[in-house]
Amino acid sequence: MKTRHKVLAILVLLSIITFLDRVCMNVVSKYVKADLELDNQQFGYILGAFSLAYALFELPTGILGDRIGPRRILTRVVLWWSAFTALTGLAFNFVYLLVVRFLFGIGEAGAYPNVGVAIARWFPAHERGRAQAAIWAAARIGGALTPLVVIPLVHAVGWRLAFVVLGVVGAVWATVWYLWFRDEPAEIAGITPQEVEEIETQRQVNQSHWVDWKKAIAEPNILYLMLMCHLFFYAAYFFTNWSATYFQEGRGMSEEDTKKFISLSYFLGAIGCLVGGFLSDWLVKKRGLRFGRRIVAGLGLGISSLLFLFAGLTPNNQLAGYLLALCVLSKDLALPVAFVTCVDIGKQNSGTVTGTMNFAGQLGGFFITIIFGIIVKQTHNFELPLFLISGCLAVSALLWLKIDPEKSIG
Repeated sequence: MKTRHKVLAILVLLSIITFLDRVCMNVVSKYVKADLELDNQQFGYILGAFSLAYALFELPTGILGDRIGPRRILTRVVLWWSAFTALTGLAFNFVYLLVVRFLFGIGEAGAYPNVGVAIARWFPAHERGRAQAAIWAAARIGGALTPLVVIPLVHAVGWRLAFVVLGVVGAVWATVWYLWFRDEPAEIAGITPQEVEEIETQRQVNQSHWVDWKKAIAEPNILYLMLMCHLFFYAAYFFTNWSATYFQEGRGMSEEDTKKFISLSYFLGAIGCLVGGFLSDWLVKKRGLRFGRRIVAGLGLGISSLLFLFAGLTPNNQLAGYLLALCVLSKDLALPVAFVTCVDIGKQNSGTVTGTMNFAGQLGGFFITIIFGIIVKQTHNFELPLFLISGCLAVSALLWLKIDPEKSIG
């Protein structure tokens, strides 16, 4: 096995752990709300606290990764969020949980931009799409595993200790990462000179990290990318934060059905990520960078928009569950494409561009998390947020007609 594939394997494991920790709160929501006597609007603020903190600290942490390397930054990120994952288990009221989840969001911010930095440094340009596909497929596997792992764990030891266990898993990963990984391929033990040359001659990254911020902020390409991700993440955070509540309270499903549909959604999302990344790379080779990125992402988001609409309209609970699972499959065709487009545009500043895009995306996650809780509490209608998300995805799909991965700031 080539050393860069070992790097990818440990990053894949990180992505699984990230979503185990992130989706856990969704899966245990009914236990937390019952134990702490929280309504959906309060719970929305708690979930939104994570998204807001993540958004605010995403760009600074991405910039740090560009400048000082992903080895130290990812170690800090994972240790921090693991600590606050464990501390979530000590929650005793609304305010405590609000503060802890905000601090958890600060810690996790920058994880995926720094994964992007590692990929930019360790992979030739033509392999980055499939590397991002593997990372995001792993995230979806983590989401699929969460109800299968966490619900039995909660039944065995309670929801509080479940968070502690997940925190320990993250700390173990951070230790292994820091001891083994190196920021530059030539610095790691056991790599061959041939692989170092293969990576360094084809990665198209130099070591200058200067960014003309006036130009970057005013660049329409970056603004289109940010708006696309902002609207895209309305859908992503529905599944991360509210799907269990939607299935159980909105559709009256059992915990077993809820577990089934959450796991199925994320499992299909993993397939979507893999297909999206590999298909995009193949089309890039056949038809060029602009076509290869745009067609996969735009079609995936457009189809997902329609599926969200149909899911909200159908009175059949089982059909709604399957339609929403297919939504994740289709929208996640765009996920690795969006992140590899940040590398295409950012080059040596890929962490910065990824952080900028993801900042906008996390703000979208914050807004939908709050909006969902407010709409449901005030109207008792669980379908209205789905119609909103459908419209957001439609606009996000159209924005790919404007995003140009061939126009870099690097």
